[in-house]
This record gives sequence, structure tokens and C-alpha cells, in this order.
Amino acid sequence: MNAHVTQLSAPAGTLPPLNARTLITDGATRQIDLDGQIYTLRITRAGKLILTK
Repeated sequence: MNAHVTQLSAPAGTLPPLNARTLITDGATRQIDLDGQIYTLRITRAGKLILTK
């Protein structure tokens, strides 16, 4: 069986996309700090991302 691997790439001068599931290692939420403000990134059961303050 051959595994298919897709490599993500970005235009020169930009950062490549991040995999949200690697950011949210506990499987549900991750807090993000931006200039002292805390935001919560959440993956819903439907597989959508929600960012709340």
C-alpha cells in the first residue's frame, strides 16, 4: 500500500500554514496570548475553528 503525502507550501516571504490539530494538542481548545489579551481557539465537533476572546 502506498501512502500519499501532501506537502503544503507557501509563496516566498510568507510562512507556511499551520495544522490546527497540532496546535490544539489536547483535542479541544488552546489559549493564545496576543499583547496580553488571551484568546481561545477551539475545534468544534463539526471540525470548524472558533476563536473567542
